Amino acid sequence: MSHGFDAASAAAEVAKAPEPRVPGALGAIDRAMKGLNHAIMVLGGLALVVASGVLSYSVLVRYVWRHPTDWQDETAVFLIVGAVFLSAAGVQAKRGHVAIEALTGLLPDGVNRVRLMVVDVVALVFVVFFAWKSWSLLHEAWVDGQTSQSTWGPPLWIPYSLMAVGMSLLTLQLVLQILEATLYGPKAAGWGAQKIGMGADINKGLPERGEAQK
Repeated sequence: MSHGFDAASAAAEVAKAPEPRVPGALGAIDRAMKGLNHAIMVLGGLALVVASGVLSYSVLVRYVWRHPTDWQDETAVFLIVGAVFLSAAGVQAKRGHVAIEALTGLLPDGVNRVRLMVVDVVALVFVVFFAWKSWSLLHEAWVDGQTSQSTWGPPLWIPYSLMAVGMSLLTLQLVLQILEATLYGPKAAGWGAQKIGMGADINKGLPERGEAQK
């Protein structure tokens, strides 16, 4: 099954099972990331609202007052790019990215922990490459003064900077979760939280693995 992040379900689960507190310097960095992710999530939501308003305004102006605009599409795209890429770390912190869970209930806990660690490491390798490529594109766009090919022609360093910062934050989040899982166990890295989405709804009311074996 696949699942996505649902804010209401996540809030209910956090209320029932408080998240373990990571000690030391790693915990301080983790708490700082949580605060930053929360602020970015709020700003990302506002960015999506603004993008919707920009597109609605352009439709109204174009078809009611017959006044063409040339800036609305790229403005909305830049806002959406910022909301998506900058919030990726916050979604990862809640294990809210879309995932396939067909094997989760079939594998023993120890094998699942290894599987999740391998998935995080592979994801980290991909995200590091993505971040490096985004910073390279940002540098090229800044040095060469690249702009889009539209009549408005905004500078391309704007979306590339959003991508680069977002992927860098996601890299840091993955490194934190791998270190937390290695040093303090999977619950500290968010692996022990109950899954969110359709899989959680289907499994509600079923006995836990340990209870079923009694």
